[in-house]
Amino acid sequence: MDKLSLPTQSQFAASAPKPVNMQAVTEEKAKATGKKFEAMFMTQMLNHMFTGLEQEKGMFGGGQAESMFRPMLNDEYGKMIANSGNGIGLAEKVTRVLLSHQEVSA
Repeated sequence: MDKLSLPTQSQFAASAPKPVNMQAVTEEKAKATGKKFEAMFMTQMLNHMFTGLEQEKGMFGGGQAESMFRPMLNDEYGKMIANSGNGIGLAEKVTRVLLSHQEVSA
């Protein structure tokens, strides 16, 4: 009968998966992510704000074209609000939270 051979420690270490090299999020990346999040949030707020309006009717209504292009316009408005000055301050909070989750307490 053959004995069950167990792998040696060096064979076991060679077959073990290599640890993933996780790069820490830099402050610039965290700020950019915060700005993108704030822009997306503002876009959603603007889209909901215009939901109840009858855009196709009225003297200055843009018709069907306005209702088609309004989400794109709101997206640009959201980006402008987020990138002007400090925006509404949401990007700063998101950045702070992203960076605080990386900190290692001793």
